[in-house]
Amino acid sequence: MSALNLDNPAGIKRQPPRLMLTKPMLTMRGITKTFGNVKALGGVDVTVYPGEVLGIVGESGSGKSTLLRMMNLEDTPDTGTYTLALPGQEDRDLFTLDRFHRRMLRAHHIGIVYQNPHLGLLMNHTSSGNVAERLLIAGKRNFAELRERARQSLDASEFPTARMDATPRELSGGMQQRVQLAKAIALEPAVLLLDEPTTGLDVSVQALVLDTLKRLQRERAITMVLVSHDLGVIRTMADRVMVMRRGRVVEQGLADQIFQDPQHAYTQQLVHAKL
Repeated sequence: MSALNLDNPAGIKRQPPRLMLTKPMLTMRGITKTFGNVKALGGVDVTVYPGEVLGIVGESGSGKSTLLRMMNLEDTPDTGTYTLALPGQEDRDLFTLDRFHRRMLRAHHIGIVYQNPHLGLLMNHTSSGNVAERLLIAGKRNFAELRERARQSLDASEFPTARMDATPRELSGGMQQRVQLAKAIALEPAVLLLDEPTTGLDVSVQALVLDTLKRLQRERAITMVLVSHDLGVIRTMADRVMVMRRGRVVEQGLADQIFQDPQHAYTQQLVHAKL
């Protein structure tokens, strides 16, 4: 195998995303995964278009976080394919990449913010050092450049740069999520994955984090995949929604359509419970 080239809230009316007008940014087909006797994913297809925010919702155990780990190449399915439309690179099944090339592709093209900051951050390193770690993996070496790029990324995530030398362990949960976000966007990834990014935060802090994500998406047109059990978060952020239950997609469509006129009984249950 040749080496990979690495050079609404309620009441807010959304404009329909520009779907089907361009090549998908992310495509997964026939993703299955079994853990022992448990089928975590049963033939899931996913398509995400450039600049779109796809929200994935479902109860605990529905398979949504397992699917996100597949998108981040942390795991390999039993069956299925995965492609990203990256400039200057031919389409190929990313699950065929070896461990090194997966790591390099994640460093350059896939950003992720975990629900648990301990999964995404070195808690005893400085906040700027956490961002610089991603830049180092991608091959950046100049100290002054590393520090300036880290400062810019932290500033973009609305982290107070006066505290860039503080460790995540010294920070609040909301500030830790901002450091994760700064690290994720440091190299302007093709796709940003968000795994329950506001869970466990105070309502006011949740709103601030969501405002930052919406601003970044608007300014940079970042393609995002957002996993959450919170329908309020999904409705605030997503252009399209995919509803999962027991490892399968039971319904998907434009966010307004899903929330205003859900078709599947399970989706109706989720929406009505939220209302």
